[in-house]
Amino acid sequence: MEQKSVIKLSHCDKDIYCFFVPDQCPECGVSFSGKRLEEAPVSVPSPFSNGHKEPCAFLVTSSEDGALRDFDGGSDLHTGITDTNGVVYSYTERGVQREHAGWERCVCVPLVQPDMFSLMSQWDPYLEKFSSAQTWDPAWQSFNEESHNCYSYSLMFINCVLATQSKRALSKDEFTRSFVLPRIKRASKYITLCREISQNHFYIVDSLRRNSGEGPSEDEDSKNNRDPLFLTRPESRTQSCRPRRAERSESRVLRAVPAERSAGDTPESTARLQPGLPER
Repeated sequence: MEQKSVIKLSHCDKDIYCFFVPDQCPECGVSFSGKRLEEAPVSVPSPFSNGHKEPCAFLVTSSEDGALRDFDGGSDLHTGITDTNGVVYSYTERGVQREHAGWERCVCVPLVQPDMFSLMSQWDPYLEKFSSAQTWDPAWQSFNEESHNCYSYSLMFINCVLATQSKRALSKDEFTRSFVLPRIKRASKYITLCREISQNHFYIVDSLRRNSGEGPSEDEDSKNNRDPLFLTRPESRTQSCRPRRAERSESRVLRAVPAERSAGDTPESTARLQPGLPER
């Protein structure tokens, strides 16, 4: 189902969220005809992206079909990594899937800056080499909801690429807390806002300007949540994106608000890559 755009306007010291600009203020009843609003209506940025248009990114989507409701902690989510063409690689009970469709509405964590040409030129062979390893072959090692799942696949690949950048690996807790949870929470709030508007036509709150001065705008919040993970250029070092056998370390299939667990539960060791493009 296509999601309507959310609009925010301000009047009578209230922030009014809706899907359309009304003829009169739903709070005080004053007609907007021929009158200026306190500020121009603005579109509230959606936290969701079409994953197939987000190259070199970590994606989170609902594991259930057609759900706009499943970022509130009550449902399992599914994760994947995109190549430079927007093909989504994700690990399931059937092994690594390569999908050209089905990730049109998801939460996105961009991983690479657009000007990191060296890394982007190697991204696809890295991803294919990593995904073709025995670790992700169901005949060699079965999918496990607790320890060998889509999240462990995605995070292990990210750590593999971090190693090629001479950067330390991220624990599951660190990656989830720093890059995933802020976006999941924003998505959950956005869905709640859409539900309120659908049921009541408007969602009205006291203006932030009135209560707390200038707070971060939706645009600033959106920008802060779009910072890529790999913030420095790659160094001239080659290492492998072929994983070792996955350690029994990851949590159950990612929940919208996963429980806190001890650090260091992500595999931090990767094998070395021989110079040149990885072989199949």
